[in-house]
Amino acid sequence: MNKETLDVLPSHEHKLALDEVLRWLVQDGMILPAEAEKLAKNHKADRAYPLMVIAGQQWRSALPPGKLMTIEFLTEWLAPRAGMPYFHIDPLQLNFGGIANIVSKSYAERLKIMPVKIGEREVTIATAEPFLKGWVADLERILNLKIKLVLASQADINHYLPEIYSLANSVQLASKAKAGQGIGVQNFEQLVELGKNKNLDANEQHVVTLVDWLFKYAFEQRASDIHLEPRRNIGIVRFRIDGVLHQVYQLPSSVTSAITNRIKLLGRMDMVEKRRPQDGRIKTVSADGDEIELRLSTMPTAFGEKLVMRIFDPDILVKNFADLGFTREQTALWNDWTRQPNGIILVTGPTGSGKTTTLYSTLKQIATPEVNVCTVEDPIEMIEPAFNQMQVQHNIGLSFANGVRTLLRQDPDIIMVGEIRDAETAEMAIQAALTGHLVLSSLHTNDAPSAVTRLLELGVPAYLLNSTLLGVMAQRLARTLCPHCKATGEISDETWQELVSPWKAAKPTRVNIATGCLECRMTGYRGRTGIYEMLPLSAEMKKLVVRDAELARIKTLARHEGMKPLRLSGAEKVAAGLTTAEEIIKITPPLD
Repeated sequence: MNKETLDVLPSHEHKLALDEVLRWLVQDGMILPAEAEKLAKNHKADRAYPLMVIAGQQWRSALPPGKLMTIEFLTEWLAPRAGMPYFHIDPLQLNFGGIANIVSKSYAERLKIMPVKIGEREVTIATAEPFLKGWVADLERILNLKIKLVLASQADINHYLPEIYSLANSVQLASKAKAGQGIGVQNFEQLVELGKNKNLDANEQHVVTLVDWLFKYAFEQRASDIHLEPRRNIGIVRFRIDGVLHQVYQLPSSVTSAITNRIKLLGRMDMVEKRRPQDGRIKTVSADGDEIELRLSTMPTAFGEKLVMRIFDPDILVKNFADLGFTREQTALWNDWTRQPNGIILVTGPTGSGKTTTLYSTLKQIATPEVNVCTVEDPIEMIEPAFNQMQVQHNIGLSFANGVRTLLRQDPDIIMVGEIRDAETAEMAIQAALTGHLVLSSLHTNDAPSAVTRLLELGVPAYLLNSTLLGVMAQRLARTLCPHCKATGEISDETWQELVSPWKAAKPTRVNIATGCLECRMTGYRGRTGIYEMLPLSAEMKKLVVRDAELARIKTLARHEGMKPLRLSGAEKVAAGLTTAEEIIKITPPLD
Protein backbone atom coordinates (compact mmCIF):
# COMPACT_ATOMS: atom_id res chain seq x y z
CA MET A 1 0.00 0.00 0.00
CA ASN A 2 1.55 3.36 -1.00
CA LYS A 3 1.92 6.39 1.25
CA GLU A 4 -0.90 8.35 -0.44
CA THR A 5 -3.40 5.59 0.33
CA LEU A 6 -2.21 5.46 3.95
CA ASP A 7 -2.81 9.20 4.28
CA VAL A 8 -6.38 8.88 2.96
CA LEU A 9 -7.41 6.02 5.27
CA PRO A 10 -7.84 6.93 8.96
CA SER A 11 -5.47 5.10 11.29
CA HIS A 12 -8.40 3.31 12.92
CA GLU A 13 -9.86 1.96 9.63
CA HIS A 14 -10.06 -1.78 10.34
CA LYS A 15 -12.40 -4.69 10.84
CA LEU A 16 -13.52 -5.46 14.37
CA ALA A 17 -11.09 -7.98 15.88
CA LEU A 18 -11.80 -10.64 18.49
CA ASP A 19 -8.70 -9.72 20.53
CA GLU A 20 -9.70 -6.07 20.95
CA VAL A 21 -13.33 -6.89 21.86
CA LEU A 22 -12.18 -9.42 24.49
CA ARG A 23 -9.69 -6.86 25.85
CA TRP A 24 -12.48 -4.28 26.29
CA LEU A 25 -14.77 -6.83 27.96
CA VAL A 26 -11.99 -7.64 30.46
CA GLN A 27 -11.37 -3.91 31.05
CA ASP A 28 -15.08 -3.40 31.78
CA GLY A 29 -15.05 -6.32 34.25
CA MET A 30 -17.59 -8.33 32.24
CA ILE A 31 -15.48 -11.45 31.69
CA LEU A 32 -12.40 -12.96 33.36
CA PRO A 33 -8.96 -12.60 31.72
CA ALA A 34 -8.53 -16.39 31.68
CA GLU A 35 -11.79 -16.82 29.73
CA ALA A 36 -10.74 -14.16 27.22
CA GLU A 37 -7.30 -15.71 26.74
CA LYS A 38 -8.72 -19.21 26.19
CA LEU A 39 -11.32 -18.01 23.65
CA ALA A 40 -8.77 -15.91 21.74
CA LYS A 41 -6.44 -18.92 21.53
CA ASN A 42 -9.18 -21.30 20.31
CA HIS A 43 -10.41 -18.88 17.60
CA LYS A 44 -7.09 -17.43 16.48
CA ALA A 45 -7.58 -18.36 12.82
CA ASP A 46 -11.40 -17.90 12.92
CA ARG A 47 -12.70 -15.24 10.54
CA ALA A 48 -16.18 -15.15 12.05
CA TYR A 49 -17.60 -11.86 13.35
CA PRO A 50 -16.17 -11.38 16.89
CA LEU A 51 -19.49 -10.62 18.64
CA MET A 52 -21.02 -13.75 17.09
CA VAL A 53 -18.14 -15.85 18.46
CA ILE A 54 -18.52 -14.40 21.97
CA ALA A 55 -22.34 -14.71 21.93
CA GLY A 56 -21.92 -18.38 21.00
CA GLN A 57 -20.19 -19.02 24.34
CA GLN A 58 -23.47 -18.35 26.23
CA TRP A 59 -21.54 -16.41 28.88
CA ARG A 60 -23.22 -14.28 31.51
CA SER A 61 -21.86 -10.85 32.36
CA ALA A 62 -19.79 -10.80 35.57
CA LEU A 63 -21.45 -7.47 36.36
CA PRO A 64 -24.84 -7.59 38.15
CA PRO A 65 -27.53 -8.55 37.28
CA GLY A 66 -25.51 -11.10 35.28
CA LYS A 67 -27.35 -10.81 31.97
CA LEU A 68 -26.79 -13.37 29.21
CA MET A 69 -24.29 -11.94 26.71
CA THR A 70 -26.34 -12.29 23.52
CA ILE A 71 -25.38 -10.67 20.21
CA GLU A 72 -27.94 -7.91 20.95
CA PHE A 73 -26.50 -7.33 24.46
CA LEU A 74 -22.91 -7.20 23.14
CA THR A 75 -23.82 -4.82 20.29
CA GLU A 76 -25.52 -2.43 22.73
CA TRP A 77 -22.44 -2.59 24.99
CA LEU A 78 -20.03 -1.98 22.09
CA ALA A 79 -21.85 1.08 20.69
CA PRO A 80 -20.56 3.67 23.22
CA ARG A 81 -17.10 2.05 23.05
CA ALA A 82 -17.10 2.66 19.31
CA GLY A 83 -18.56 6.16 19.72
CA MET A 84 -21.76 5.33 17.81
CA PRO A 85 -25.47 5.22 18.73
CA TYR A 86 -26.93 1.73 19.16
CA PHE A 87 -29.87 0.81 16.91
CA HIS A 88 -32.22 -2.15 17.26
CA ILE A 89 -33.64 -3.18 13.87
CA ASP A 90 -37.40 -3.58 14.15
CA PRO A 91 -38.73 -5.03 10.88
CA LEU A 92 -42.16 -3.50 11.50
CA GLN A 93 -40.73 0.02 11.54
CA LEU A 94 -38.73 -0.20 8.31
CA ASN A 95 -39.81 1.58 5.12
CA PHE A 96 -38.53 -1.21 2.89
CA GLY A 97 -39.48 0.54 -0.37
CA GLY A 98 -37.44 3.63 0.52
CA ILE A 99 -34.55 1.60 1.94
CA ALA A 100 -34.11 -0.42 -1.25
CA ASN A 101 -33.81 2.82 -3.27
CA ILE A 102 -30.85 4.14 -1.23
CA VAL A 103 -28.23 1.52 -2.15
CA SER A 104 -28.26 -1.64 -4.25
CA LYS A 105 -28.56 -5.05 -2.60
CA SER A 106 -25.08 -6.12 -3.75
CA TYR A 107 -23.49 -2.91 -2.36
CA ALA A 108 -25.26 -3.34 1.01
CA GLU A 109 -24.30 -7.02 1.27
CA ARG A 110 -20.65 -6.34 0.36
CA LEU A 111 -20.25 -3.70 3.08
CA LYS A 112 -22.64 -5.43 5.54
CA ILE A 113 -24.65 -2.21 5.91
CA MET A 114 -28.38 -1.54 5.89
CA PRO A 115 -30.27 1.77 5.57
CA VAL A 116 -32.84 1.95 8.39
CA LYS A 117 -34.25 5.51 8.33
CA ILE A 118 -34.66 8.01 5.53
CA GLY A 119 -35.16 11.73 6.09
CA GLU A 120 -35.20 14.71 3.76
CA ARG A 121 -31.53 15.58 4.32
CA GLU A 122 -30.19 12.59 6.22
CA VAL A 123 -30.21 8.81 5.92
CA THR A 124 -29.46 6.55 8.89
CA ILE A 125 -27.39 3.48 7.98
CA ALA A 126 -26.81 0.55 10.32
CA THR A 127 -23.47 -1.23 10.28
CA ALA A 128 -21.87 -4.01 12.30
CA GLU A 129 -18.32 -2.76 11.56
CA PRO A 130 -17.89 0.52 13.49
CA PHE A 131 -14.29 1.07 12.33
CA LEU A 132 -14.88 0.68 8.60
CA LYS A 133 -16.07 4.10 7.45
CA GLY A 134 -14.14 4.65 4.21
CA TRP A 135 -17.31 4.24 2.14
CA VAL A 136 -19.28 6.96 3.96
CA ALA A 137 -17.83 10.01 2.14
CA ASP A 138 -18.30 8.43 -1.29
CA LEU A 139 -21.90 7.46 -0.61
CA GLU A 140 -22.72 10.93 0.82
CA ARG A 141 -21.44 12.47 -2.40
CA ILE A 142 -23.46 10.06 -4.60
CA LEU A 143 -26.71 10.43 -2.60
CA ASN A 144 -26.24 14.12 -1.80
CA LEU A 145 -27.44 13.26 1.71
CA LYS A 146 -25.82 13.32 5.12
CA ILE A 147 -25.19 9.80 6.48
CA LYS A 148 -25.70 9.03 10.17
CA LEU A 149 -24.00 5.77 11.18
CA VAL A 150 -25.50 3.55 13.90
CA LEU A 151 -24.32 0.22 15.27
CA ALA A 152 -26.67 -2.75 14.86
CA SER A 153 -26.46 -6.48 15.43
CA GLN A 154 -24.78 -8.38 12.59
CA ALA A 155 -27.34 -11.17 13.08
CA ASP A 156 -30.20 -8.71 12.44
CA ILE A 157 -28.49 -7.21 9.38
CA ASN A 158 -27.85 -10.69 7.93
CA HIS A 159 -31.48 -11.68 8.64
CA TYR A 160 -33.37 -8.62 7.44
CA LEU A 161 -31.19 -7.34 4.57
CA PRO A 162 -32.23 -9.98 1.98
CA GLU A 163 -35.85 -9.85 3.20
CA ILE A 164 -36.06 -6.06 2.79
CA TYR A 165 -34.89 -6.18 -0.84
CA SER A 166 -37.12 -9.17 -1.60
CA LEU A 167 -40.19 -7.38 -0.19
CA ALA A 168 -39.36 -4.11 -1.92
CA ASN A 169 -39.07 -6.02 -5.20
CA SER A 170 -42.43 -7.74 -4.58
CA VAL A 171 -44.17 -4.40 -3.87
CA GLN A 172 -42.60 -2.84 -6.96
CA LEU A 173 -43.71 -5.72 -9.19
CA ALA A 174 -47.18 -5.80 -7.58
CA SER A 175 -47.57 -2.05 -8.22
CA LYS A 176 -46.71 -2.50 -11.91
CA ALA A 177 -48.87 -5.57 -12.48
CA LYS A 178 -52.19 -5.07 -14.25
CA ALA A 179 -55.22 -7.29 -14.69
CA GLY A 180 -58.77 -6.94 -16.03
CA GLN A 181 -61.23 -4.25 -15.09
CA GLY A 182 -62.49 -4.29 -11.47
CA ILE A 183 -66.04 -5.41 -10.85
CA GLY A 184 -68.42 -3.59 -8.52
CA VAL A 185 -67.92 -0.47 -6.43
CA GLN A 186 -64.46 -0.65 -4.84
CA ASN A 187 -63.89 2.89 -3.74
CA PHE A 188 -66.58 5.57 -3.41
CA GLU A 189 -63.90 8.27 -3.23
CA GLN A 190 -61.70 6.89 -6.01
CA LEU A 191 -59.92 9.41 -8.23
CA VAL A 192 -60.58 8.23 -11.78
CA GLU A 193 -57.34 8.15 -13.76
CA LEU A 194 -58.08 6.97 -17.28
CA GLY A 195 -55.74 4.29 -18.60
CA LYS A 196 -54.19 3.68 -15.18
CA ASN A 197 -56.25 0.78 -13.86
CA LYS A 198 -54.16 -1.23 -11.42
CA ASN A 199 -56.33 -4.09 -10.21
CA LEU A 200 -53.95 -6.97 -9.61
CA ASP A 201 -54.15 -10.71 -10.07
CA ALA A 202 -54.31 -12.23 -6.59
CA ASN A 203 -52.30 -15.26 -7.72
CA GLU A 204 -49.28 -13.23 -8.84
CA GLN A 205 -46.20 -14.68 -7.14
CA HIS A 206 -45.08 -11.36 -5.68
CA VAL A 207 -48.49 -10.89 -4.01
CA VAL A 208 -48.21 -14.42 -2.56
CA THR A 209 -44.79 -13.42 -1.15
CA LEU A 210 -46.25 -10.30 0.50
CA VAL A 211 -49.12 -12.26 2.12
CA ASP A 212 -46.71 -14.89 3.45
CA TRP A 213 -44.51 -12.13 4.88
CA LEU A 214 -47.52 -10.40 6.48
CA PHE A 215 -48.57 -13.60 8.31
CA LYS A 216 -45.00 -14.45 9.31
CA TYR A 217 -44.34 -11.11 10.99
CA ALA A 218 -47.76 -11.00 12.65
CA PHE A 219 -47.07 -14.40 14.27
CA GLU A 220 -43.55 -13.35 15.29
CA GLN A 221 -44.79 -10.14 16.92
CA ARG A 222 -47.57 -11.95 18.89
CA ALA A 223 -50.29 -9.97 17.08
CA SER A 224 -53.90 -10.91 17.85
CA ASP A 225 -55.35 -9.05 14.85
CA ILE A 226 -54.11 -7.83 11.46
CA HIS A 227 -55.86 -4.80 9.94
CA LEU A 228 -55.59 -3.95 6.22
CA GLU A 229 -57.14 -0.51 5.82
CA PRO A 230 -57.54 1.30 2.49
CA ARG A 231 -57.08 5.08 2.34
CA ARG A 232 -57.40 7.44 -0.64
CA ASN A 233 -53.88 6.92 -2.01
CA ILE A 234 -52.30 4.30 0.24
CA GLY A 235 -53.11 1.23 2.30
CA ILE A 236 -52.33 0.97 6.03
CA VAL A 237 -51.26 -2.26 7.76
CA ARG A 238 -51.79 -2.34 11.53
CA PHE A 239 -51.18 -5.10 14.11
CA ARG A 240 -52.96 -5.34 17.45
CA ILE A 241 -50.41 -6.47 20.02
CA ASP A 242 -51.47 -6.94 23.67
CA GLY A 243 -54.70 -5.07 22.95
CA VAL A 244 -53.04 -1.99 21.41
CA LEU A 245 -52.96 -1.19 17.67
CA HIS A 246 -49.57 -0.43 16.09
CA GLN A 247 -49.26 0.96 12.57
CA VAL A 248 -46.53 -1.09 10.92
CA TYR A 249 -46.55 -0.45 7.16
CA GLN A 250 -47.89 1.71 4.36
CA LEU A 251 -48.42 0.11 0.95
CA PRO A 252 -49.62 1.42 -2.43
CA SER A 253 -53.41 1.16 -2.75
CA SER A 254 -53.18 -1.33 -5.63
CA VAL A 255 -50.90 -3.60 -3.59
CA THR A 256 -53.26 -3.46 -0.59
CA SER A 257 -56.16 -4.43 -2.85
CA ALA A 258 -54.15 -7.33 -4.31
CA ILE A 259 -53.22 -8.61 -0.84
CA THR A 260 -56.89 -8.42 0.21
CA ASN A 261 -57.90 -10.40 -2.88
CA ARG A 262 -55.26 -13.04 -2.21
CA ILE A 263 -56.41 -13.47 1.40
CA LYS A 264 -60.08 -13.63 0.33
CA LEU A 265 -59.10 -16.38 -2.12
CA LEU A 266 -57.36 -18.33 0.67
CA GLY A 267 -60.41 -17.87 2.90
CA ARG A 268 -62.80 -19.22 0.20
CA MET A 269 -64.66 -15.91 0.06
CA ASP A 270 -66.35 -14.34 -2.96
CA MET A 271 -63.54 -12.28 -4.53
CA VAL A 272 -65.86 -10.49 -6.95
CA GLU A 273 -68.28 -9.27 -4.24
CA LYS A 274 -66.86 -6.08 -2.73
CA ARG A 275 -70.10 -4.29 -1.82
CA ARG A 276 -71.19 -6.34 1.20
CA PRO A 277 -69.38 -7.63 4.30
CA GLN A 278 -68.06 -11.21 4.20
CA ASP A 279 -66.60 -13.69 6.67
CA GLY A 280 -64.04 -16.39 6.02
CA ARG A 281 -61.43 -18.58 7.66
CA ILE A 282 -57.84 -19.61 6.94
CA LYS A 283 -55.82 -22.34 8.61
CA THR A 284 -52.08 -21.84 8.27
CA VAL A 285 -48.83 -23.02 9.86
CA SER A 286 -46.38 -20.82 11.77
CA ALA A 287 -42.58 -21.01 11.39
CA ASP A 288 -42.53 -23.31 14.44
CA GLY A 289 -44.90 -25.75 12.78
CA ASP A 290 -47.95 -24.85 14.89
CA GLU A 291 -51.35 -24.73 13.20
CA ILE A 292 -52.88 -21.26 13.50
CA GLU A 293 -56.40 -20.25 12.54
CA LEU A 294 -57.30 -16.83 11.20
CA ARG A 295 -60.87 -15.56 11.11
CA LEU A 296 -61.44 -13.07 8.30
CA SER A 297 -63.92 -10.23 8.07
CA THR A 298 -64.27 -7.72 5.24
CA MET A 299 -66.16 -4.44 5.27
CA PRO A 300 -66.79 -1.99 2.42
CA THR A 301 -65.51 1.51 3.27
CA ALA A 302 -65.31 4.82 1.41
CA PHE A 303 -61.88 3.92 0.01
CA GLY A 304 -62.30 0.20 -0.66
CA GLU A 305 -62.51 -3.07 1.27
CA LYS A 306 -61.17 -3.14 4.81
CA LEU A 307 -59.98 -6.57 5.96
CA VAL A 308 -59.46 -7.65 9.57
CA MET A 309 -57.89 -10.99 10.45
CA ARG A 310 -58.31 -12.32 13.99
CA ILE A 311 -55.47 -14.71 14.88
CA PHE A 312 -56.39 -17.63 17.15
CA ASP A 313 -53.52 -19.26 19.00
CA PRO A 314 -54.26 -22.99 19.56
CA ASP A 315 -52.20 -22.92 22.77
CA ILE A 316 -55.00 -21.10 24.61
CA LEU A 317 -57.13 -24.25 24.55
CA VAL A 318 -54.58 -26.18 26.59
CA LYS A 319 -54.08 -23.46 29.22
CA ASN A 320 -55.37 -24.10 32.70
CA PHE A 321 -57.43 -21.53 34.59
CA ALA A 322 -54.44 -20.31 36.61
CA ASP A 323 -52.69 -19.38 33.32
CA LEU A 324 -55.81 -17.46 32.27
CA GLY A 325 -55.59 -15.35 35.45
CA PHE A 326 -58.07 -17.12 37.77
CA THR A 327 -57.30 -17.09 41.50
CA ARG A 328 -57.58 -20.33 43.46
CA GLU A 329 -60.99 -19.31 44.86
CA GLN A 330 -62.29 -18.29 41.42
CA THR A 331 -61.11 -21.59 39.89
CA ALA A 332 -62.90 -23.56 42.64
CA LEU A 333 -66.15 -21.61 42.15
CA TRP A 334 -65.99 -21.88 38.34
CA ASN A 335 -65.36 -25.65 38.55
CA ASP A 336 -68.31 -25.95 40.94
CA TRP A 337 -70.59 -24.24 38.40
CA THR A 338 -69.37 -26.24 35.40
CA ARG A 339 -69.73 -29.59 37.18
CA GLN A 340 -73.49 -29.07 37.63
CA PRO A 341 -75.64 -31.40 35.49
CA ASN A 342 -77.91 -28.60 34.31
CA GLY A 343 -78.32 -24.84 34.49
CA ILE A 344 -77.00 -21.79 32.67
CA ILE A 345 -73.65 -20.04 33.17
CA LEU A 346 -73.03 -16.61 31.66
CA VAL A 347 -69.73 -14.90 30.77
CA THR A 348 -70.01 -11.15 30.21
CA GLY A 349 -67.76 -8.37 29.03
CA PRO A 350 -67.09 -6.14 26.01
CA THR A 351 -65.64 -7.34 22.69
CA GLY A 352 -62.05 -8.48 23.10
CA SER A 353 -62.29 -9.20 26.82
CA GLY A 354 -61.44 -12.90 26.47
CA LYS A 355 -64.94 -14.41 26.80
CA THR A 356 -64.38 -16.84 23.92
CA THR A 357 -61.06 -18.01 25.36
CA THR A 358 -62.69 -18.70 28.74
CA LEU A 359 -65.59 -20.61 27.18
CA TYR A 360 -63.42 -22.70 24.84
CA SER A 361 -60.90 -23.52 27.60
CA THR A 362 -63.78 -24.60 29.88
CA LEU A 363 -65.44 -26.75 27.21
CA LYS A 364 -62.10 -28.33 26.33
CA GLN A 365 -61.65 -29.44 29.94
CA ILE A 366 -65.17 -30.83 30.40
CA ALA A 367 -65.52 -32.37 26.91
CA THR A 368 -64.72 -35.96 27.89
CA PRO A 369 -65.63 -38.94 25.66
CA GLU A 370 -68.66 -39.58 27.93
CA VAL A 371 -70.38 -36.27 27.13
CA ASN A 372 -71.80 -34.69 23.98
CA VAL A 373 -70.69 -31.06 23.68
CA CYS A 374 -72.55 -29.00 21.04
CA THR A 375 -72.08 -25.35 20.16
CA VAL A 376 -73.93 -22.79 18.05
CA GLU A 377 -71.75 -19.80 17.15
CA ASP A 378 -71.67 -16.75 14.89
CA PRO A 379 -69.12 -17.35 13.48
CA ILE A 380 -67.28 -20.47 14.71
CA GLU A 381 -64.23 -18.95 16.38
CA MET A 382 -61.96 -22.01 16.47
CA ILE A 383 -62.47 -25.47 15.05
CA GLU A 384 -62.19 -28.03 17.86
CA PRO A 385 -62.61 -31.76 17.02
CA ALA A 386 -63.92 -32.55 20.53
CA PHE A 387 -67.02 -30.35 19.97
CA ASN A 388 -69.93 -30.53 17.54
CA GLN A 389 -69.94 -26.98 16.21
CA MET A 390 -72.69 -25.29 14.18
CA GLN A 391 -72.51 -21.84 12.61
CA VAL A 392 -75.40 -19.37 12.54
CA GLN A 393 -76.47 -18.57 8.96
CA HIS A 394 -79.08 -15.81 8.85
CA ASN A 395 -79.48 -16.01 5.06
CA ILE A 396 -81.16 -19.43 5.41
CA GLY A 397 -82.97 -18.66 8.66
CA LEU A 398 -80.51 -20.48 10.95
CA SER A 399 -80.43 -18.10 13.94
CA PHE A 400 -79.08 -18.70 17.44
CA ALA A 401 -82.57 -19.62 18.65
CA ASN A 402 -83.16 -22.06 15.78
CA GLY A 403 -79.68 -23.47 16.34
CA VAL A 404 -80.40 -24.18 20.01
CA ARG A 405 -83.75 -25.72 19.00
CA THR A 406 -81.87 -28.06 16.65
CA LEU A 407 -79.22 -28.91 19.24
CA LEU A 408 -81.89 -29.99 21.73
CA ARG A 409 -82.80 -32.78 19.32
CA GLN A 410 -79.15 -33.89 19.09
CA ASP A 411 -79.01 -35.53 22.56
CA PRO A 412 -76.56 -32.96 23.99
CA ASP A 413 -75.13 -32.90 27.52
CA ILE A 414 -73.49 -29.47 27.29
CA ILE A 415 -74.54 -26.63 24.99
CA MET A 416 -72.55 -23.49 24.28
CA VAL A 417 -74.50 -20.59 22.76
CA GLY A 418 -72.07 -18.06 21.28
CA GLU A 419 -74.05 -15.03 22.42
CA ILE A 420 -77.49 -14.17 23.79
CA ARG A 421 -78.60 -11.22 21.67
CA ASP A 422 -82.39 -11.31 21.77
CA ALA A 423 -85.41 -12.56 23.69
CA GLU A 424 -85.85 -15.66 21.50
CA THR A 425 -82.26 -16.85 22.05
CA ALA A 426 -82.53 -16.14 25.79
CA GLU A 427 -85.77 -18.11 25.97
CA MET A 428 -84.29 -21.11 24.12
CA ALA A 429 -81.14 -21.09 26.31
CA ILE A 430 -83.32 -21.07 29.45
CA GLN A 431 -85.47 -23.90 28.03
CA ALA A 432 -82.34 -25.94 27.34
CA ALA A 433 -81.17 -25.44 30.92
CA LEU A 434 -84.64 -26.38 32.25
CA THR A 435 -84.67 -29.63 30.29
CA GLY A 436 -81.54 -30.99 31.92
CA HIS A 437 -78.63 -29.48 29.96
CA LEU A 438 -75.67 -27.42 31.07
CA VAL A 439 -75.67 -24.22 29.00
CA LEU A 440 -72.77 -21.78 28.68
CA SER A 441 -73.19 -18.47 26.89
CA SER A 442 -71.90 -14.91 26.66
CA LEU A 443 -73.61 -11.56 27.07
CA HIS A 444 -72.47 -7.97 26.56
CA THR A 445 -72.74 -6.16 29.90
CA ASN A 446 -70.30 -4.07 31.93
CA ASP A 447 -70.36 -6.23 35.05
CA ALA A 448 -71.82 -9.46 36.42
CA PRO A 449 -74.93 -8.09 38.24
CA SER A 450 -76.02 -6.22 35.09
CA ALA A 451 -76.41 -9.57 33.29
CA VAL A 452 -79.33 -10.46 35.58
CA THR A 453 -81.23 -7.25 34.83
CA ARG A 454 -80.39 -7.54 31.09
CA LEU A 455 -82.05 -10.97 30.89
CA LEU A 456 -85.08 -9.66 32.77
CA GLU A 457 -85.27 -6.74 30.31
CA LEU A 458 -85.17 -9.22 27.42
CA GLY A 459 -88.35 -10.74 28.84
CA VAL A 460 -87.04 -13.84 30.66
CA PRO A 461 -89.44 -14.51 33.56
CA ALA A 462 -87.81 -14.04 36.97
CA TYR A 463 -88.95 -17.47 38.22
CA LEU A 464 -87.21 -19.21 35.27
CA LEU A 465 -84.03 -17.21 35.85
CA ASN A 466 -84.02 -18.19 39.54
CA SER A 467 -84.41 -21.88 38.72
CA THR A 468 -81.75 -22.06 35.97
CA LEU A 469 -79.03 -19.42 36.45
CA LEU A 470 -76.00 -20.94 38.22
CA GLY A 471 -73.77 -17.87 38.08
CA VAL A 472 -72.43 -14.94 36.08
CA MET A 473 -68.80 -14.04 35.48
CA ALA A 474 -67.67 -10.67 34.12
CA GLN A 475 -64.13 -10.37 32.79
CA ARG A 476 -61.52 -8.07 31.27
CA LEU A 477 -58.03 -8.54 29.86
CA ALA A 478 -55.27 -6.47 31.47
CA ARG A 479 -51.80 -6.08 29.99
CA THR A 480 -49.13 -7.66 32.20
CA LEU A 481 -45.79 -6.03 32.90
CA CYS A 482 -42.86 -7.11 30.75
CA PRO A 483 -40.73 -9.54 32.82
CA HIS A 484 -37.55 -8.29 31.09
CA CYS A 485 -37.81 -4.63 32.12
CA LYS A 486 -40.35 -4.19 34.94
CA ALA A 487 -38.94 -2.21 37.84
CA THR A 488 -39.87 -1.78 41.48
CA GLY A 489 -41.52 1.51 42.37
CA GLU A 490 -44.15 3.18 44.51
CA ILE A 491 -47.79 4.00 43.87
CA SER A 492 -49.09 7.45 44.82
CA ASP A 493 -51.93 7.85 47.32
CA GLU A 494 -54.03 9.60 44.65
CA THR A 495 -53.65 6.76 42.12
CA TRP A 496 -54.41 4.09 44.72
CA GLN A 497 -57.51 6.00 45.87
CA GLU A 498 -58.70 6.36 42.28
CA LEU A 499 -58.27 2.61 41.89
CA VAL A 500 -60.07 1.36 45.02
CA SER A 501 -62.29 4.26 46.21
CA PRO A 502 -64.83 4.16 47.87
CA TRP A 503 -63.67 0.73 49.12
CA LYS A 504 -61.08 0.55 51.86
CA ALA A 505 -58.06 -1.47 50.75
CA ALA A 506 -54.55 -1.29 52.17
CA LYS A 507 -52.08 0.35 49.78
CA PRO A 508 -49.09 -1.89 48.96
CA THR A 509 -45.74 -0.43 50.01
CA ARG A 510 -44.00 -1.43 46.78
CA VAL A 511 -45.40 -2.23 43.33
CA ASN A 512 -43.91 -2.93 39.90
CA ILE A 513 -43.92 -0.23 37.24
CA ALA A 514 -43.62 -0.26 33.43
CA THR A 515 -40.33 0.94 31.93
CA GLY A 516 -39.99 -0.40 28.38
CA CYS A 517 -37.43 -2.48 26.46
CA LEU A 518 -36.96 -4.13 23.07
CA GLU A 519 -38.77 -7.30 24.19
CA CYS A 520 -42.01 -5.37 24.79
CA ARG A 521 -41.59 -2.87 21.92
CA MET A 522 -40.89 -0.13 24.51
CA THR A 523 -44.43 -0.33 25.93
CA GLY A 524 -43.51 -1.83 29.32
CA TYR A 525 -46.14 -4.56 28.87
CA ARG A 526 -45.90 -8.05 27.41
CA GLY A 527 -48.85 -10.46 27.36
CA ARG A 528 -52.24 -10.19 29.07
CA THR A 529 -54.03 -11.78 32.00
CA GLY A 530 -57.70 -12.06 32.90
CA ILE A 531 -59.49 -10.14 35.66
CA TYR A 532 -62.72 -11.69 36.88
CA GLU A 533 -65.87 -10.80 38.86
CA MET A 534 -67.99 -13.81 39.85
CA LEU A 535 -71.62 -13.65 40.96
CA PRO A 536 -73.21 -16.87 42.29
CA LEU A 537 -76.98 -16.91 42.81
CA SER A 538 -77.52 -17.49 46.52
CA ALA A 539 -80.93 -17.98 48.16
CA GLU A 540 -80.90 -14.33 49.30
CA MET A 541 -79.93 -13.13 45.81
CA LYS A 542 -82.83 -15.03 44.24
CA LYS A 543 -85.24 -12.99 46.39
CA LEU A 544 -84.03 -9.84 44.59
CA VAL A 545 -84.43 -11.37 41.11
CA VAL A 546 -87.96 -10.19 40.41
CA ARG A 547 -89.62 -8.57 37.40
CA ASP A 548 -88.63 -4.99 38.41
CA ALA A 549 -85.29 -5.93 39.98
CA GLU A 550 -83.12 -3.04 41.18
CA LEU A 551 -79.54 -3.30 39.93
CA ALA A 552 -78.14 -1.26 42.85
CA ARG A 553 -79.65 -3.65 45.42
CA ILE A 554 -78.32 -6.70 43.54
CA LYS A 555 -74.82 -5.14 43.47
CA THR A 556 -74.92 -4.27 47.17
CA LEU A 557 -75.98 -7.77 48.21
CA ALA A 558 -73.47 -9.42 45.84
CA ARG A 559 -70.59 -7.47 47.39
CA HIS A 560 -71.92 -8.15 50.88
CA GLU A 561 -71.86 -11.88 50.07
CA GLY A 562 -68.25 -11.68 48.92
CA MET A 563 -68.33 -10.87 45.21
CA LYS A 564 -65.07 -9.12 44.36
CA PRO A 565 -65.67 -6.33 41.78
CA LEU A 566 -63.45 -6.13 38.69
CA ARG A 567 -61.58 -3.10 40.07
CA LEU A 568 -60.64 -4.92 43.29
CA SER A 569 -59.61 -8.06 41.40
CA GLY A 570 -57.40 -5.79 39.31
CA ALA A 571 -56.04 -4.07 42.43
CA GLU A 572 -54.95 -7.50 43.69
CA LYS A 573 -53.03 -8.02 40.43
CA VAL A 574 -51.37 -4.61 40.96
CA ALA A 575 -50.39 -5.52 44.53
CA ALA A 576 -48.99 -8.84 43.24
CA GLY A 577 -46.76 -6.93 40.80
CA LEU A 578 -48.40 -8.30 37.63
CA THR A 579 -49.74 -5.06 36.16
CA THR A 580 -50.12 -1.34 36.90
CA ALA A 581 -52.89 0.71 38.51
CA GLU A 582 -53.13 2.85 35.35
CA GLU A 583 -53.91 -0.25 33.26
CA ILE A 584 -56.65 -1.43 35.66
CA ILE A 585 -58.23 2.04 35.90
CA LYS A 586 -58.33 2.18 32.08
CA ILE A 587 -60.06 -1.18 31.51
CA THR A 588 -62.44 -1.62 34.48
CA PRO A 589 -65.63 0.24 35.46
CA PRO A 590 -65.27 2.42 38.60
CA LEU A 591 -66.54 1.19 41.95
CA ASP A 592 -69.81 2.72 43.19
